Amino acid sequence: MNENKVNNENQDELKTAIVSIIGRPSCGKSTFLNTACQEPVSIVSPIPQTTRNAIKGIVNTSFGQLVFIDTPGYHDSDKKLNLKLKNVTQAQIEDTDCILYIIDASRNPGEEELHTSELIEKFQERIVIAINKIDLPDVNTKNVRKFISEKLPQVSQDRIFEISAEKDIGINEVLKGLYDISPVAPPMYPDEVYTDQDLTFRIAEVIRGEAINRLEQEIPHAVYVEVADVEKRNEGKKIWIRAFLCIERESQKGIVIGKGASKIKEIRTAALKKLNSIYMQKIELDLQVKVDKNWRQKDYVLEKLIPKA
Repeated sequence: MNENKVNNENQDELKTAIVSIIGRPSCGKSTFLNTACQEPVSIVSPIPQTTRNAIKGIVNTSFGQLVFIDTPGYHDSDKKLNLKLKNVTQAQIEDTDCILYIIDASRNPGEEELHTSELIEKFQERIVIAINKIDLPDVNTKNVRKFISEKLPQVSQDRIFEISAEKDIGINEVLKGLYDISPVAPPMYPDEVYTDQDLTFRIAEVIRGEAINRLEQEIPHAVYVEVADVEKRNEGKKIWIRAFLCIERESQKGIVIGKGASKIKEIRTAALKKLNSIYMQKIELDLQVKVDKNWRQKDYVLEKLIPKA
């Protein structure tokens, strides 16, 4: 995204808004956030339900500041973990200035899209809609627009945009649409800040992101990351980290470790590369695997991983 394209001639009317990004799983919310921020703020994966927290990414332009919250993909489920994720989404949209609703144009609107639209229909005056993945073949934006006109008729056409978050198409237009409905207010964060994630959370998300994109079948959803130790060494020039990939069953341990420890080494190497690209200090990572049996059914683990909004 070229920030200079989003230009405001009147610097006396800078705007600031908290924006909730909502959409069904795998619609491209995290990709949009990372593209808009021009930094890897949120995990991007073809595996649904990889975002577990409300993650903030901050965009600064000459119009002002947009503080995005990437919420977990919204869907109906009675599983304990999924109920926690749904609560995170519901809590965030109540208190935000704007809602960015991202719809995947490569899939026909279905039951999940219906539930999502029902969740936000009472906030139509502060919704901007991005019809995503228009770069893919055989997309049908007419069906999506018909769905929008039926379910969210109060969202005007000038707040509906066709984009490709992955190819950085239409991102600036979406930002301009959000600024148009944002309140005039001073910025909440300094210009150079693009996320408010603390060090431990960021480390855990990077490791988890590299793990879930390298694990198969049900394993990605059975993994969480516990950062046990973070030490600054060599007068702050190095950060030493000890972390655990936590899984639910002993039978999953061999899959995550891999033959000759090949899989855990692959995850560690990829995570190190990503962390070293983010932080100025040299990162050292001790990554191990441990079993936390049936952790997705343990309230104290879920509270730690997904704090109440």
